[in-house]
Amino acid sequence: MRERFPVIVRGGGDLATGTIYQLHQAGFPVLVLETKTPSAIRRYVAFSEAIYEGTWCVEGVTAQKITHWQEAREVLAAGNIPVLSDPRLNILSQLSPHVLIDAILAKRNLGTSIHMADTVIALGPGFSAGKDAHFVIETQRGHHLGRVITEGSAAPDTGVPGIIAGFGKERVIHAPTEGILRHYSQIGDLVRKGQIIASIGQTPVTATLDGVLRGLLREGYLVPKGFKIADIDPRENEQKNCYTISDKARCIAGGVLLGILMRNKGSWI
Repeated sequence: MRERFPVIVRGGGDLATGTIYQLHQAGFPVLVLETKTPSAIRRYVAFSEAIYEGTWCVEGVTAQKITHWQEAREVLAAGNIPVLSDPRLNILSQLSPHVLIDAILAKRNLGTSIHMADTVIALGPGFSAGKDAHFVIETQRGHHLGRVITEGSAAPDTGVPGIIAGFGKERVIHAPTEGILRHYSQIGDLVRKGQIIASIGQTPVTATLDGVLRGLLREGYLVPKGFKIADIDPRENEQKNCYTISDKARCIAGGVLLGILMRNKGSWI
């Protein structure tokens, strides 16, 4: 018989981390499932970094890598968040979660089913509420960000990042070629348009605008051409934001928490 468990979250990137952090602070035991090679851009505020570093702290909360379920009990008892590499959800052969949250943000369903838990919540496009999950949370910036969708889908992905200080698609840098990423700058650095911030093989990667390097894919990562590798915030006085959970992530987290309480009639699991 499978053991019951409160909350499992698929994905530990920066937006997922907002949800994981809020649920943890609200008293929910959370188990995070990640891939073997997470590709978070805003790594400093992503619990997925625990896969590489063993432990990773975001705003005073520590995530710790585990290799099997038995280790999770000790991590939870210490007040930390266990992170397991399990992209295929093999853990479901041992655990029966009350709540399963798909926070991969892949903009498509990578195997999550409404039948996997009493409450299944999915973040962003690629899911239909009532079919793939009980609820879908809107992740597109704007008036509906964080809204709990009870029927239908989130807004489709536009491929254009949200506008910050008048800049949209210019804020995000994609790999100009395939290869191994090397750093010349670090997250939090002030950079200037045209400045070399990284390289892929012999190909330089340059800043697309002046601002703060808010996100940069982990050094040594093998990236395919066109892969998102960096993010620049044009607000040069916002360096501190590189190290804290974003407003967007917190808003989405609020929607997730509301969805859990709606599904459970406002009571704890």
